[in-house]
Amino acid sequence: MAEQKKRLIVIDSNSVIHRAFHALPPLSTKKGELVNAVYGFLLVFFKTIKEFQPNFIVACFDFPAPTFRHKKFKEYKAKRPPTPKELYNQIPKIKEILNAFNVPVFEKKGFEADDIIGTISKKFPKKQIYPKVETIILSGDLDTLQLIDTHTKVYLLKKGVKNTILYDKDSVKERYSGLLPDQLVDFRALRGDPSDNIPGVAGIGEKTAISLLKEFGTIENLYRQLEKKGKQIEKVKPRTRGLLFQQKEQAFFSKELAEIKKNVLIDFDLKKCQWGKYDKEKIIQLFKDMDFNTFIKRLPGLKEQNIIKERRLRLL
Repeated sequence: MAEQKKRLIVIDSNSVIHRAFHALPPLSTKKGELVNAVYGFLLVFFKTIKEFQPNFIVACFDFPAPTFRHKKFKEYKAKRPPTPKELYNQIPKIKEILNAFNVPVFEKKGFEADDIIGTISKKFPKKQIYPKVETIILSGDLDTLQLIDTHTKVYLLKKGVKNTILYDKDSVKERYSGLLPDQLVDFRALRGDPSDNIPGVAGIGEKTAISLLKEFGTIENLYRQLEKKGKQIEKVKPRTRGLLFQQKEQAFFSKELAEIKKNVLIDFDLKKCQWGKYDKEKIIQLFKDMDFNTFIKRLPGLKEQNIIKERRLRLL
């Protein structure tokens, strides 16, 4: 019998938590503890498990300290409003639930969750245990689309915590007028990214950035052709050429900020990320403490799904 493809879910936890916190009204326990981000995170967590029936799950978090990007560019993400303490106070609760579910949590000083996600999705699953591992990145952040490849997709929260879309290479090309996932770093380098305060090349917008990358492929090739002054570069308007010449250093610096790292040193073992074996009683107690009776009712079905999956795997 042919080997069944295994599936790994990698959670971009901070982006999901932020989306949940801002999407849901202030929900409190009987003790007065705010838990709307926890509740929303679990809604997405349960939905993702039901949708993809994973074999492995891992959760990645931003480390609460400046990253290498902040050190290179102190204005990185400077325009974002401060994260409310009411959100931060819920993160330990979410980590406690993940621990009870036996979902490994990864964070690394100096790096964002995206960099750990990039490292896990690009480096590890293809080499450990199973030759065929499909990675599904659960995120609320379009930045992760640059990680999509033949074995990696992004399950993106479009709006709130219920409206989702699964991105693969084709859907990225459709959204970005023909660009491939690995061109999205160059796209952000040219156009900039207001949400992360990445400067890009001032004066170059989305349409021009897409047009340049469809013609030249990468910003490296674009600048090679620009410096050669060959026939291909004549297709670019003189004003755009001028902007590119003037802001070459800023373009490459923006690419450095926009690119997700794929070589973070972490102690990752895919075997320790196996999904399905968790402490049901501990989970129930945590849910009772947070007045999450709805999720307690959904636990038997969740467990049943994993028992069926385990039986299938044993038959292989």
